[in-house]
Amino acid sequence: MVPERYPNPEGEQRHGPQAAHFACPMHPEVVQDRPGKCPKCGMDLQPAEKGTALPTKALHDPLEMTRQMRAPWLWTNFTVITLGVWLMFSPATFGYRSAAMTWSDILSGMLLILLSALALSPRWDFVGRWGVALVGLWLQFAPLVFWAPNPVAYVTDTLVGAFAIALTILVSMMPGMAHHMEMMKPGPEIPPGWTYNPSSWLQRAPLIAIAFAGWFISRHLAAVQLGYIPAAWEPFFGASTQQVLHSKVSQMWPISDAGLGALAYTLEALMGWMGGTTRWRTMPWMVTFFGILVVPLGFTSIVLVILQPVAVGAWCTLCLFTALLMLVMIPLAVDEVVAMVQFLQRSVKAGKPFWRTFWVGGTLEGEENKDTRSPDYGAPVADLAPAMIWGVTVPWNLLLSAVLGLWLMFAPSIFGTHGAMADSDHLAGALVVTISVIAMAEVVRAGRYLNALLGIWILAAPWLLAGAPMGTRLADSAVGLALVLLSLPRGVVRERYGGWDQRIV
Repeated sequence: MVPERYPNPEGEQRHGPQAAHFACPMHPEVVQDRPGKCPKCGMDLQPAEKGTALPTKALHDPLEMTRQMRAPWLWTNFTVITLGVWLMFSPATFGYRSAAMTWSDILSGMLLILLSALALSPRWDFVGRWGVALVGLWLQFAPLVFWAPNPVAYVTDTLVGAFAIALTILVSMMPGMAHHMEMMKPGPEIPPGWTYNPSSWLQRAPLIAIAFAGWFISRHLAAVQLGYIPAAWEPFFGASTQQVLHSKVSQMWPISDAGLGALAYTLEALMGWMGGTTRWRTMPWMVTFFGILVVPLGFTSIVLVILQPVAVGAWCTLCLFTALLMLVMIPLAVDEVVAMVQFLQRSVKAGKPFWRTFWVGGTLEGEENKDTRSPDYGAPVADLAPAMIWGVTVPWNLLLSAVLGLWLMFAPSIFGTHGAMADSDHLAGALVVTISVIAMAEVVRAGRYLNALLGIWILAAPWLLAGAPMGTRLADSAVGLALVLLSLPRGVVRERYGGWDQRIV
C-alpha cells in the first residue's frame, strides 16, 4: 500500500514511507513527518516505526489505540447518557399508565447511563457500547411487548432506542480492535471479478430510503393496533383495512404485527448505514443479518400480506404498499450477500478460520483495486441514479410476467370466480409478481424458473378446483402457458460477478 501524501504543519510534503515519522492508528496510509491530526478521522497521529506506516503504540498497546480511536467520539457517550436521563424521567413526565412500561424505561435509562459511562474507559469500550446497543434493541421491543397504552411511551422508546444504537455503533466507529485491524489491511474495494461495488453508499442509499418509508407506514398501522388512533388511512377498500389490522391472523401474534414491521424497518435502516464501502469483506456478520432481515423475513412478510384475501377476505392499501416496498428491497440487497458469501468461500480456501472471518472480517491477499466506477459526491444526477441500481435489470419477459401476476390477483373479481379457485388465483398471482421482481436482480436471475412451475399449476388449476367459470378456465390456461414460455429467456445481464457468473442462467 502506497502511503498518501499529506502536508506537514509547516507546509512541506513527505515523500515515501521512509520519510514518515507519524501515522494515523486507524488510517495507516496517512503519514507525515510532524505530529498532527488525521484529516480522515481526527485522531492524533502517532510515532511510526521506521520503514513502516504503522504507529508504534498501536502495534504494542491495543488500549492506547482504543483511546486514540475513541477520543474524537466521546461526545456520543455523553449524548447517550443524556438520553438515559430523559428515558428515566419520561414515565413521571408523561404519565405512563403501565407499571411495566414505567419500570422498563427507568431501568433501561439507568443501564444507558451506566454502560455509556463504562465505555468512557478504553478497557470497557467494547462491553459498554455493545451493551448500549442491546438496550437500544430492547427499547424497540418494549412498547410492543407491554402493549404500551401511551403513544408517547411508544415514541420515546423507539426513538431513544434508535438513537442509542446509532450513536454507539454507527456514528462512531464500531467497538472492537480486531475488526479495525482487519479494516486497516490493504485489499480490494470491488469484489474480484465484479464490475461494481455492491456495498457502495449509492447502492445502499435506496435501501435506506425505502426502509424509512416502510417505517413511517408501519408505525401508522401499529398506532391503530395499539389503540392510539381509531383508523388507518384507506383510499380504496373502505373498512377492509380495519378488518385486516384486527383480524384473527394479526391477533395470532403476541405483539402488534405492524409494530414488528416497524421494528424490522428500523433495523434495516440502521444496518443500511452500518459499515464502510468494503463491508462485503470487513463485516460479513452484518451483511448476513441485513440479508436475513431483507430477504427471508421480507419474503415472509410479503407472503403474509398475500394471504390477506385468502385468510381475511379483505385488502389493506397500506399493507400492500409496505409489501411492495419490501419486495423492491430484495433485488437491491441480494447482490451484497452474494459478494460476502464469495469472500467467505475464498477466505476458507485460503486457510483462514471461518468464524473469526465471519465476525471480524478480513481481506484478500494479493487483491487490490479501487472503486473508480462509482460516481463521486456532487456528480450529476444522471450519473448517480443508475449507480443505485447496478445489478438490477428489467427484462421484458419478467416485466410481462409481473403484469400477468397482477392480472391473476384481480381476475376473480372480473370473472366472478369464487371458492378455492379464487384463492388459487390470488395466491399464485401474488407469487408470480414476487418471483418476477426478485429475479430482476441479476445474481438470482435463475429464480425466474419458479414462474414456470407456477405457470403449470395456473394452467391446470381451473380444471381441478371448484369455482372456476369458463372465462376463468380459458384466461388462466392462457396465462399459465405464457408464464412457462416467459420463464425461458434469461434476459439482459449487464454486470459481471466473478465466479457467480456461471450461476446466472
